[in-house]
Amino acid sequence: MLDPSSSEEESDELQEEERRRDGPGAPAGGSLPPPREARGREGGAGRAATPGPSPSPSVLSEGREEQERLQREEREKRLRLQLYVFIARCIAHPFNAKQPTDMARRQQKLNKQQLQTLKERFQAFLNGETQIVADEAFCNAVRSYYEVFLKSDRVARMVHSGGCSANDFRDVFKKNIEKRVRSLPEIDGLSKETVLSSWLAKYDAIYRGEEDFCKQPNRMALSAVSELILSKEQLYEMFQQILGIKKLEHQLIYNACQLDNADEQAAQIRRELDGRLQLAEQMARERKFPKFITREMENMYIEELRSSVNLLMANLESLPVSKGGPEFKLQKLKRSQNSAFLDIGDENEVQLSKSDVVLSFTLEIVIMEVQGLKSVAPNRIVYCTMEVEGGEKLQTDQAEASRPQWGTQGDFTTTHPRPVVKVKLFTESTGVLALEDKELGRVVLYPTSNSSKSPDLHKMIVPKNSQDSDLKIKLAVRMDKPPHMKHCGYLYALGQKVWKRWKKRYFVLVQVSQYTFAMCSYREKKSEPQELMQLEGYTVDYTAPHTGLQGGRMFFNAVKEGDTVIFASDDEQDRILWVQAMYRATGQSYKPIPASQAQKMNPKGGNVNTDVSPLYTDRGQKHGMEEFISANPCTFDHASLFRLLQRQTLDHRLNDSYSCLGWFSPGQVFVLDEYCARYGVRGCHRHLCYLNELIEHSENGSVIDPTLLHYSFAFCASHVHGNRPDGIGTVSVDEKERFEEIKDRLSSLLENQISHFRYCFPFGRPEGALKATLSLLERVLMKDIATPIPAEEVKKVVRKCLEKAALINYTRLTEYAKIEATTEKDSEAMNQATPARKLEEVLHLAELCIEVLQQNEEHHSEAFAWWPELLAEHAEKFLSLYSVDMDSALEAQPQDSWDSFPLFQLLNNSLRNDTFLCNGKFHKHLQEIFVPMVIRYIDLMESSIAQSIHRGLEQESWQPVKSISNSLPNVALPKVPSLPLNLPQMPSFTTPTWMTSMYDSTNGSATSEDLFWKLDALQMFVFDLHWPEPEFAHHLEQRLKLMATDMIEACVKRTRIAFELKLQKTNKSTDLRIPSSLCTMFNVLVDAKKQTAKLCILDGGQEFASQWQQYHSKIDDLVEETVKEIISLLVSKVVSVLEGVLSKLSRYDEGTFFSSLVSFTVKAAAKYVDVPKPGMDLADTYIMFVRQNQDILREKVNEEMYIEKLFDQWYSNSMKVICMWLADRLDLQLHIYQLKTLIKIVKKTYRDFRLQGVMEGTLNSKTYDTVHSRLTMEEATVSVTDAGGLQGITMKDSDEEEG
Repeated sequence: MLDPSSSEEESDELQEEERRRDGPGAPAGGSLPPPREARGREGGAGRAATPGPSPSPSVLSEGREEQERLQREEREKRLRLQLYVFIARCIAHPFNAKQPTDMARRQQKLNKQQLQTLKERFQAFLNGETQIVADEAFCNAVRSYYEVFLKSDRVARMVHSGGCSANDFRDVFKKNIEKRVRSLPEIDGLSKETVLSSWLAKYDAIYRGEEDFCKQPNRMALSAVSELILSKEQLYEMFQQILGIKKLEHQLIYNACQLDNADEQAAQIRRELDGRLQLAEQMARERKFPKFITREMENMYIEELRSSVNLLMANLESLPVSKGGPEFKLQKLKRSQNSAFLDIGDENEVQLSKSDVVLSFTLEIVIMEVQGLKSVAPNRIVYCTMEVEGGEKLQTDQAEASRPQWGTQGDFTTTHPRPVVKVKLFTESTGVLALEDKELGRVVLYPTSNSSKSPDLHKMIVPKNSQDSDLKIKLAVRMDKPPHMKHCGYLYALGQKVWKRWKKRYFVLVQVSQYTFAMCSYREKKSEPQELMQLEGYTVDYTAPHTGLQGGRMFFNAVKEGDTVIFASDDEQDRILWVQAMYRATGQSYKPIPASQAQKMNPKGGNVNTDVSPLYTDRGQKHGMEEFISANPCTFDHASLFRLLQRQTLDHRLNDSYSCLGWFSPGQVFVLDEYCARYGVRGCHRHLCYLNELIEHSENGSVIDPTLLHYSFAFCASHVHGNRPDGIGTVSVDEKERFEEIKDRLSSLLENQISHFRYCFPFGRPEGALKATLSLLERVLMKDIATPIPAEEVKKVVRKCLEKAALINYTRLTEYAKIEATTEKDSEAMNQATPARKLEEVLHLAELCIEVLQQNEEHHSEAFAWWPELLAEHAEKFLSLYSVDMDSALEAQPQDSWDSFPLFQLLNNSLRNDTFLCNGKFHKHLQEIFVPMVIRYIDLMESSIAQSIHRGLEQESWQPVKSISNSLPNVALPKVPSLPLNLPQMPSFTTPTWMTSMYDSTNGSATSEDLFWKLDALQMFVFDLHWPEPEFAHHLEQRLKLMATDMIEACVKRTRIAFELKLQKTNKSTDLRIPSSLCTMFNVLVDAKKQTAKLCILDGGQEFASQWQQYHSKIDDLVEETVKEIISLLVSKVVSVLEGVLSKLSRYDEGTFFSSLVSFTVKAAAKYVDVPKPGMDLADTYIMFVRQNQDILREKVNEEMYIEKLFDQWYSNSMKVICMWLADRLDLQLHIYQLKTLIKIVKKTYRDFRLQGVMEGTLNSKTYDTVHSRLTMEEATVSVTDAGGLQGITMKDSDEEEG
């Protein structure tokens, strides 16, 4: 508390300042200033000789406005002070409400500065400026979170409205990464939950930045105190801030109202309840009721008032007499004067018995020292005993007689209000036969609760003949005051029913329960009172002295119908304390005033009501608080006061550091509940005011929890429709009218919020709010509380809201994307934009539209789960608005421009995966626009491909693409944006450098690779369109497959003709090397075989598949037959070379002229010189021809299967030719040269083809066996006639030969 002097000085200054500001409308009292006119006359007396100019009307008007403003502020201040007095009493002594412990804990709200700091921290992480290590996936998640969420203007708007907390930001990130992590592939040894936890930990590290983690918990603990259970001091401080009450004003009110005195507060409550009962009686007599919807409710209203007061009395009665005190059994007793309202029966049923007022006391006896002890030797042992008569005896420690000091405390418990305490001093007996110690002295005390508790010297009673005539003992006796003993002391009393003799007695005022007090007189050593008087119904007051009564100087009495009890004390202060205590106990409305004080305060004899405490009354009057403290609460309009209180409290709550969404803190709920219960504020009025304030704040941009609105609205609706949610059955006309007004406002608010759902509930925040809003809308649309509204009506309203939402969302989106021009200049610039620019903008807008629809699905679809088709209709409406811009941009595109296909692909890929939007209105419109473009594009591509085949094959050099591509410059294809393939553009085509990565073949011709790439790219393009309509998609697929079949067929036929012509131009000698162009043609056919399986197979129904298979088998058979034909042609060509070799060997046939000439010449010449024998040049040349052509085919032809077939036929045909040649010479013996050449050719051919993979069955055919047998036989014949002629060439060892 403040120092009294400083308080008075400061308050005097405050009072002077208030006097200067008070206007004529200030309340009556000693603190009012004189009227303004009087002050003007007084102040202007000295200046009368020099009057100034008259003020102008504008100056006078401004002066009046300033005066009115000051008066208005003064009235508001006085009203807040009065309201604070009532609130302070509710906090000081609550008996109806408790601070709730089950309310949801509110999170700290984020402000603009924190949001900006958060953006900077996440940007620093993305720029690599932090020490947080993260993988690419986490960085991508953070980047998406930063771009989509943190930079969103909707989030900034929600932060500005105070509806965002750090927990909201974390939840949005958590939901975002959950989808990402679920889509990641499984990793052995690393669960996805571990990844989620790790990512959240990194998010927290980014969020916190470099804050001091040690200080953070303390800071949070201090700031979170308002969300916890508050002490009375904290509640006082909170409502001082809410109502703008100064600390000094609070201290004055605290002292004057005695807020720390539980007895005074309980007495104040009893007086208030009595006043409310009297008002109810007066209302019932005068028939002045509020206007109700039915007349029958008037009597019900009176009964409700009585019942509410009865309940409050029961609540007050149920409280302990003093919290924290010792156990004391309370009886549920009622006040007899209110029996008409409380219905508790006859007064005699609640009379107290003497056993009901038995008290329990604790005594502390502390023995300090003994003085004047002379009769005992200094070295003797002395000690003291102490006892409360009727209880146990305690002993101190032993001490020497020279120093008899102890400081020992003894604790006792007794039920005697006037106990007898005995303290004795002993010394130890030295005699052998002594049975007891010797008593040196004693003292008997009669303490009471009012006795001094400080140590005093008491003269001891000593035995006769004792030398210690001046023996004293210093001790202290402390007797506590039980909490239910309100006052005690000695009084004279005289009554008609009790205390019938004027006599001094010891009285105790005992509180049995909150409504039951008794005045009891006690004798010494008695626990029960000798006589008692129950104070119910009595009125206490000061009286003049009674001359006929001896004893007592200051008189007062207690009066009741048929009884008067006179009391008297020995001094004035004791009388005042007794009267105050009995005044609180009786609960009387009249406040007793001592005669001297009343005469001093009101010398004219008027009736003045003052506060109960003279000290606090003087101080309260001095500081201008007496008016508020002594005001009768029953005379105030607490409904209006509560409206002000709740408004101020809600404003304070929404401006604190918590994201409360309109919910009060536990301490605020507690005070508001207590105020409503104590001062009779109707529940419907409370919730109607609350709804009005919440709706107003919501309309001004604050985020309010719809669940809170729903709770208050349901309460009011239940009350208005007679369901008695709080037991109140009366409904006033004002409540019903206000409810209908609130209902209309709430309906408009909810419809507006649903229409702006993307901006009122961005990213689904607050969680579940949109769903709760829809639920509340359904409740608001109900006609009454029992009849549910048809689902179609709710659906109709929601549909209307979502139609508005589509326009709102698209309008704001186009403003964001800067598509729609806002000025005429911008409009002209838009009209002058190039088609490419328009297409680029509408493509960007499409991306934004898809993002909006995805966010709606992700964050808001759960709220609309009852009507998913409505969200689909909203999307269709939204897309229909976009289609206007899209159609405008597409109409501006030049003819045969294919740059708009990415727009279709982007929109279609989004729509086709949506159950409700796939093949919807916009989707079909999109298809209608692009169907002609797709058909036109395919027509042009078909013509282009056909022309390229015709022209390309006419000019084809049949060089492998690989070699051509390596010599061409890297010219990229014209690109179509955002498509996975680069589509061939009209009219020309250049082989791309990346084609080698697309196909296994690298040796096809430029024309064939051009053909296959275009066909594949065209089919991939159509496939990537993912045309949603099955019939048209099937038509496109079928057409492209047929086109591919026709084009490949034409290519195969032209290649077959070119192959044959090229082959005819080659020679037939062993110098023949298969040209690369022939290999390229071979590869073209091989690729055609492969591409047929890829480009010409169609998936369809069984009926169509059978028809298509017949058509497809034709192209398949054509390719297969063509390959066989070119293999046969090629084999025929290489076998013709062997035939040429054999024709040369035919010259050496036996019996021919050339053979005879050669033999004769050689033999003749051999007589004179060493003639060289015929060599193996012919065989070596042929073998070299075979091997090199095998290598060429193996290297340049891609298909192994066809190479094997070629080699099989080549080997078989070669053996057949040799066999036929030998068969023609069965009757002739082979020339030695013929034999050697054939042996080498046959064996080398066998060996080479075996190395090329020809199967054993083909190698060791019957033809080969025939040839082998013939050559073996010829070899045997030659070995007999001319063994050296073979020169080591033999069929046996040919496998081991080299070369």
